[in-house]
Amino acid sequence: MGAIRDWYQRHFNDPQVLALLAALALGLIVVLWVGEVLVPLLVSVLLAYILEGLVRILQARMARMMAMLLVYFLFVASLMVLLLWLVPLLSQQIVDLAVRLPNMIATVQNWVESLPQWYPELISPVQAEQILAAVRTEVLAFGDEVIRFSVDTVVDALSVVVYTILVPILVFFLLKDKQKIMDWLTDHFPGQTALNRAVLHEMHLKASSYLRGKLVEILVVWVATYIVFVLFGLQYALLLSFLVGVSVIIPYVGAVVVTIPVLLVGVSQWGVSPQLAWMFLSYLVVQFLDGNVLVPLLFSEVVDLHPAAILAAILVFGGLWGVWGVLLAIPLASLIDVVLRLWPKPQSPAEGG
Repeated sequence: MGAIRDWYQRHFNDPQVLALLAALALGLIVVLWVGEVLVPLLVSVLLAYILEGLVRILQARMARMMAMLLVYFLFVASLMVLLLWLVPLLSQQIVDLAVRLPNMIATVQNWVESLPQWYPELISPVQAEQILAAVRTEVLAFGDEVIRFSVDTVVDALSVVVYTILVPILVFFLLKDKQKIMDWLTDHFPGQTALNRAVLHEMHLKASSYLRGKLVEILVVWVATYIVFVLFGLQYALLLSFLVGVSVIIPYVGAVVVTIPVLLVGVSQWGVSPQLAWMFLSYLVVQFLDGNVLVPLLFSEVVDLHPAAILAAILVFGGLWGVWGVLLAIPLASLIDVVLRLWPKPQSPAEGG
């Protein structure tokens, strides 16, 4: 017991540490208990946080109110394009793909069954059957997810409409009254210590740069992949390129998962042909440039986490909170990294004396 007491006194005897732990515990309790209820507010805060960077850039050339109104107008215009143009197109391609999926699977099945005849030294009939069984399993799982998503979408249609109206309104007031809100939080937030302020400051720098950089990465990868797919004439180019763009939210894992539907559509459309090979090679070039050029350029000073730590965070937080945990894995891992780095170092007995 004495060793435990000494360890506790070395690490938790600082009032600043206790204040930081209280702040972290309060935030965790709010997310776990009322997180679902506060989804519109959390989404609005996230969007306002991203847009604030654009407001600050424009604020150097004009009054803040004018800069805020201009950025907000661009945000609403983008939202309208998303809802009135992009979402219907993506929905149409999803429905069309779901209808044609059985024929695509049959085409892939015929190709896999013919592999033992073409390459008997590389694959046996038993291995071909195992591949087909794995494909069938994945397709059934995908079909279940599509049906579940469709049902949930119908059930939550009213909520989607409410959020579509509520979120832009919240974003407007969060941008307009940002300073008042920050002053109120400063006055009422418990434990305004130097350690808390240091953690918040570093997380602000990391989170703002990460979120804006990730948005740029999604758009660049989406557009680049769409151009590649259109040039080769790949079916469902908009839907597949959109999935590729969104997949960058989940490092490493997302790129592997989204490659499966790209290959499925390509094989069903062209079979094993030079057209498929060149398309897939171009797709891999985009992925290579994203991982080795774009990501270092956007995030070199933002997320300095080891790939193993990122994958561990995806597994842990994804297991705890599902999709939201996967999406927030890197920011949460960065928060843990910041807290550990800024945690006061315990003094040795000699230093304490």
